[in-house]
Amino acid sequence: MPFLLAPGPRRKAAGPLRKTAGPPRRPGSLLKRSAPASTPPPAPPARRSGGESGPSPHRSTFRPDIEGLRAVAVLAVLAFHAEIPGLAGGFVGVDVFFVISGYLITGLLVREAISTGRIRLGDFFSRRARRLLPSAAVVLAAVAVAGAWLTVPLRRTDLEYDVLAAALSLANWRFVSQRADYLAAGHDQSPLLHFWSLAVEEQFYLAWAPLLAVVAVFAARAVRRGRAVRSVVALVTGALVVGSFALSLHWTEHSVSLAYLGTPSRVWQFGVGALLALLPWHLLRGPRPLRLLCGWGGAVAIGWCVVAYDASTPYPGYAALVPTLATAAVILAAIPGRGERNVQGAYGVGRLLAGRAPRAVGRLSYTLYLWHWPVLVLAEAQLGTLGWPARTALTLAAVLPALATMRWVEQPLRRSRTVSELSRRGLAVGVSAIVLPVALALVVGTATLHLMGPATPVDAKGLPPGAASGPSLLGASAGDGPVVPSPVQARKNFPPDRNCQVAPEVTRSPECLFGAVVSPDRIVLLGDSHAGQWFSPMLALAAQRGWALQELVKQGCPLPQLAVDSPQLGRAYRECDAWRADALERLRTGPKPRLIVIASLNRYTTDRQLLAAAWEKTLKPLRAIGAPIVYIEDTPVPGTDIPACVSGAPDDAAACAFQRAEAVPADPLARRIASGAVPGVRSISVNPVLCPGDGPTCPAVRERILLYRDDAHLTDVAAIVLTPRLERLLTEAGALPTTTAAGADGWTELLRDDFEGPAGSRPSPANWQYDLGTCYPGCPAPQWGTGEIETMTDSTDNVRLDGKGALEIAPTRVGDRWRSGRIETVRSDFAPPPGGVLRIEAPIALPDVTGPEAESSRPRTARRRSRGPSRGIRCGSIG
Repeated sequence: MPFLLAPGPRRKAAGPLRKTAGPPRRPGSLLKRSAPASTPPPAPPARRSGGESGPSPHRSTFRPDIEGLRAVAVLAVLAFHAEIPGLAGGFVGVDVFFVISGYLITGLLVREAISTGRIRLGDFFSRRARRLLPSAAVVLAAVAVAGAWLTVPLRRTDLEYDVLAAALSLANWRFVSQRADYLAAGHDQSPLLHFWSLAVEEQFYLAWAPLLAVVAVFAARAVRRGRAVRSVVALVTGALVVGSFALSLHWTEHSVSLAYLGTPSRVWQFGVGALLALLPWHLLRGPRPLRLLCGWGGAVAIGWCVVAYDASTPYPGYAALVPTLATAAVILAAIPGRGERNVQGAYGVGRLLAGRAPRAVGRLSYTLYLWHWPVLVLAEAQLGTLGWPARTALTLAAVLPALATMRWVEQPLRRSRTVSELSRRGLAVGVSAIVLPVALALVVGTATLHLMGPATPVDAKGLPPGAASGPSLLGASAGDGPVVPSPVQARKNFPPDRNCQVAPEVTRSPECLFGAVVSPDRIVLLGDSHAGQWFSPMLALAAQRGWALQELVKQGCPLPQLAVDSPQLGRAYRECDAWRADALERLRTGPKPRLIVIASLNRYTTDRQLLAAAWEKTLKPLRAIGAPIVYIEDTPVPGTDIPACVSGAPDDAAACAFQRAEAVPADPLARRIASGAVPGVRSISVNPVLCPGDGPTCPAVRERILLYRDDAHLTDVAAIVLTPRLERLLTEAGALPTTTAAGADGWTELLRDDFEGPAGSRPSPANWQYDLGTCYPGCPAPQWGTGEIETMTDSTDNVRLDGKGALEIAPTRVGDRWRSGRIETVRSDFAPPPGGVLRIEAPIALPDVTGPEAESSRPRTARRRSRGPSRGIRCGSIG
């Protein structure tokens, strides 16, 4: 945001300082103002370094119309955030700020370069630091403290990270990473989200000012210094504008979060303002009607954007051209031409903007921008979602802290002679303004993390077994204790599917085979992230039967053939259509699965006829495959951040219950399947245990199991506990065969290899694979991390069967190099059932160093024992 205006370079006084009468200098002035706004200030004397190089364009006189234009920008943003009907495009106010900032700051720097032959970077950053950072520090400190009081613990940790990023001018990149991550959706908005624009501006000027300083050094001895500086900077600016705008168009098409929040895609708007300050508009004497048309046309265009744009507008992209060029037109209309001092006129838009009220709001715009959004967000954190009248009232209430901050923080530090006398003092103020909120965030954040406990992953082996039937979620009483996973664990309690839930920009899933990958039999899990949440149960069910699991899942992509927009990409989700077509083609041409399990969010459209037709387009090619198809009815969608809520009410889980009517609407596909309208597809549901009974609410926690990791997805713990119930439902539907029962001792044999085969042959490739070289693939640690020095091979000189039911692993030496063998199972589904134990047995004999060659290994078996009725899974043993 362009609240960067400060006095120009100081000049040493020729005599004693004298106190002068008249109004104080305005926050928006670039140099001291010696006359009231109603009287045109005199033009400063020309300073020339040779020929016609000076003065700088658009003389350094105070521009009251620009101060009023800042009011237009901030009011547009406030109206947008207050959600006032009809003003949904108020976000363009940020674009207005960027252009103003580029014009004023570039003009300031170029004037200094022309007048003195150099740019004092220390002075420049000192002025910015004392002008901007103290007010921002007050807001950040207030948010850090208020967040500890008004927000729940889990939300508090996120907020303190936001404070750190905002204090370090990195807020935009933090929010880019969050908005680009589909799996991070469902969290509440940050009270510091608006700091992204301040971060963009600071990052731009951290590079822009040094660049202009370098140009000034090289042009210092030019005969016509002014022309040289302006020409070189204008060329550089033009190239940046073109390149940045092209990047903005590309990112708007492919990554809306980068386009909107990223610094590179916003540089062109600062550049447009810079070109206003660099090009010789001051040499033109435009007709007054043309100036009037230019100014009013720009103002009307800004107003049109505020009214006509909304969340569906692809932005920034081409749409950002309108407010950007409109702002430039308003500024340009009031740039004095040759021989002119002031061009406001009686009917120009600048005369309206220079009025007392717009300028008063403009002076307050920086602190008002800082305060209004935290007030709104923190109020909603306590009061719940508010309507636009309440949001408008809260926005107006933010004027009070904004006025206080301007009066007692911003103005005293900006006008302080003690602070402004030496640049290092201003820089010290800026550093202090960064350290204070950072220290507060670290203290509050550390205390909150200690309160919530460690975020270590949940140990799935210690989970209680789930009930296969009945109203209870668990097979036995859960007893007393904390919820599992804890709220901080729940945030990261994703299925362990190695990124096989492909991101929005990806158009093809990787192979994503799990379990017995060499088995000809497999379960296919197909759909969006609501299908992906069933990964762990499907892997367990496949492993019990010695099958493989193939996961074909794409985030936010409806399995029915619907045309939707991607919030992450900010446009039509074409990648979803391409992915869906590819997944269906791979299933058609690949091996026939034993079972296809499909699931999808059922809220992509409310048009039931359209949805039915879209499902049929997907189900028709699936039915042609000839494999059983089972649809898992969509699970409840709480619509609120469940882990955050539970973190604030750890002893009262009922406080986080959510409305059944909104969370569990009728599932159209499940109803059509039940009526027999969808042949070849069966439907199952676990919702009766997730939202039991017929009361008005659904629980967020059942029997100490925290069910949701965000506002829409089950935790992986909840999915694992539901495995026995899913197995029963699938078996009863005829989609799965029953598994082998456990032995009398409760153990079920899962894998056995007696190493039978001819002497000198290799172990069975159906069970074993070779590790080659000296470390695991990717070499995360040298020498396998155990200090081994031999090189592993697949030669039968090193690994072979002895023909008597034993596996021999023999090291060999060639010269001074040792070789040996290392094998492991091809299976990756090593996990006991909930509440069960995995046991690996292998008789091993080591060579007797004093005797002949010794036997290396005997048969290896792996079995697991269940508590209660056995529901075994086939597990490979460790190689």
